[in-house]
Amino acid sequence: MLRKHRRLSGETVAVDYSFRGLTPVAPLANGQMRKILLLSAKIFISGALLFFALRKISFSDLLSRLDTGSIGWIMLAIGIALLQIAFSALRWREITGECGVPLTTAQVLRFNLIGSFFNQTLPSSVGGDAVRIILVRRTGTRWRAAAYTVFIDRAIGLIALAIIVVGTLPWSFELIGDINGRYALLLIDFAALAGGIGFLTIGRLPWTWLSTRWQTKDIFACSVITNRLIFSGRRGPRIAVLSILIHLLTSTIAWCVVRSIDAPVAFFQVFQLVPPVLLITMIPISIAGWGLREATMGLAFGYAGLMISEGINVSLLFGAVYFLVGILGGLVWILSSEKADVAIVLAASEQSR
Repeated sequence: MLRKHRRLSGETVAVDYSFRGLTPVAPLANGQMRKILLLSAKIFISGALLFFALRKISFSDLLSRLDTGSIGWIMLAIGIALLQIAFSALRWREITGECGVPLTTAQVLRFNLIGSFFNQTLPSSVGGDAVRIILVRRTGTRWRAAAYTVFIDRAIGLIALAIIVVGTLPWSFELIGDINGRYALLLIDFAALAGGIGFLTIGRLPWTWLSTRWQTKDIFACSVITNRLIFSGRRGPRIAVLSILIHLLTSTIAWCVVRSIDAPVAFFQVFQLVPPVLLITMIPISIAGWGLREATMGLAFGYAGLMISEGINVSLLFGAVYFLVGILGGLVWILSSEKADVAIVLAASEQSR
């Protein structure tokens, strides 16, 4: 096997010229096996959690509660979800601007919509975030910068969600009387908050090796940029307001779903229960959060003294709303000029498994 190095757009790329017919080397086979096992594990976990959660509900009862009025609430939820994507795009544009990536508002909005489609439809490690990176790369941005913008966007969203949950703990404790539920809420939230604080702290450490070693330089660079964004007098307040609105809209979407089936749940209860559930569903152990979200929502409703079945019903319809929004994102992708580029990269990724 011969190896050459080409310089493309300022980046040195190693190119392998392999003779046909050679047996793949063991590292490739091992990597392929790990990907297959990871995907299989996610499918199994989603399926198992959905199975155990759905045993507690009656689909005939759920369907009987959906009527013409329900359609209006579901449509309202879809409209709010699209507004949420728009706010997320505006926050992402603030981040891309700090990273020196020149994207327009129309571009970040379109990329976010397309990403929502792949978040719902790709049962693999290549999800909406990876597709957003591909789309940003297509604009002429280097891969590293494109990846930074998406990673930082996710990190800021997680930090903001953890802060919101911490800020509402006094009211959450009033709602959740079960001591196990309180302990679980504290553990999950402070773990997320500790992770966020740790991430921000890395960018403030004076150790030069953090910015030079390949193991740490990328996470260090992302931390430095995130600190600049959050504590910026110009971008920081805008990012904070957008982050709060994004999470508030998530609870509003869940409230619309509650109203669509006339579930006996108040808005303040939804606002207290949904954010912690979202924290848990960010753990990448299931497909698009399915199964994990239903099990967690049912458990959260039970801890709050509400019907577990209602929590699962709300979670199913909540997921359905985002699935429908993902379909709209799919239409945007089909009509976009980036369709061929994304399809090529995704096909290459699947062939490399």
